[in-house]
Amino acid sequence: MPVMTYAGAALQALREAMIADPRVWCVGEDLGRGGVFGQYKGLREEFGETRISDAPISEAGIMGAAFGAAMVGTRPVVEMRFADFALCATDELINQIAKARFMFGGQSRAPMVIRKPMGMWRSSAAQHSQSLEAWYAHIPGLVVAVPATPQDNYAMMRAAIAADDPVVYLEHKDIWLNEAEVDPEEPFTWGTARRRHAGGDLTVVSWSNTANLAAEAADILAAEGIAADVLDLRSLWPWDRQAVCESAGRSGRLLVAHESVGTAGFGAEVVATVVENTSLTCPPRRLASPRSLVPYAPNLEDQLRVTADMIADTAREMCR
Repeated sequence: MPVMTYAGAALQALREAMIADPRVWCVGEDLGRGGVFGQYKGLREEFGETRISDAPISEAGIMGAAFGAAMVGTRPVVEMRFADFALCATDELINQIAKARFMFGGQSRAPMVIRKPMGMWRSSAAQHSQSLEAWYAHIPGLVVAVPATPQDNYAMMRAAIAADDPVVYLEHKDIWLNEAEVDPEEPFTWGTARRRHAGGDLTVVSWSNTANLAAEAADILAAEGIAADVLDLRSLWPWDRQAVCESAGRSGRLLVAHESVGTAGFGAEVVATVVENTSLTCPPRRLASPRSLVPYAPNLEDQLRVTADMIADTAREMCR
């Protein structure tokens, strides 16, 4: 199987989709030079400026124009550069795109992929580091993707482009260069978690880059005789309640870890769902960022990070 980076896997999936379907096109800032992080490298030369369209710095205009194009039959991939910048286009996304299929009784749809690179990227500070996945999971009408591996960034990008509903596609900026083998034939279905590590002593639920850290923590714990069942949700809407409840019910212990702010975060939704449907042998725990702005200074930024060691330490406490 080919080895791809996290960024390269999505690029390959996008390229294949553009070859297969002339209705797929991309619009956003900096696409002409391959995107801020190289996610569109080479596509302008291959497909031309009508399908890799550079746009002025106007996120609301980009989102609105792409929405109109989606409603008349094309499949736009919208680039927001940073998840933080997408907030300028919130009205178009929340009040128009998310509701199009329902408000028009299914006569119109918005098959769009809205790419929003998210997360802490060293010293990017308060306006370039946010993880707002819980906001979008709260909105009916949106699919929310949070891939953590090259394999999933390939398979999920393909699925997002093929979807008939708008997909908020949140790639983590800190793992663009992570490499792994990618099986182009591996299927993906929305709302199915990936088991990153098998075990029966406790259940760890996570997503995005924190899922990679949870898998790393599970390896540390395994060497100490603690078997963690690590579930990477991959999509937050829909999300895999069945797998999470089954695992937590079997282990009796639930730990949810994510990089975004813990207050009103999606981890609370996971915990509430499990508590409502499953019996646990000890109180569930959450690990997340405090409700704080992300600082520029590296030593302060680190205070907000959930690490593999933190996940392992909390798991040990729960298993005593």
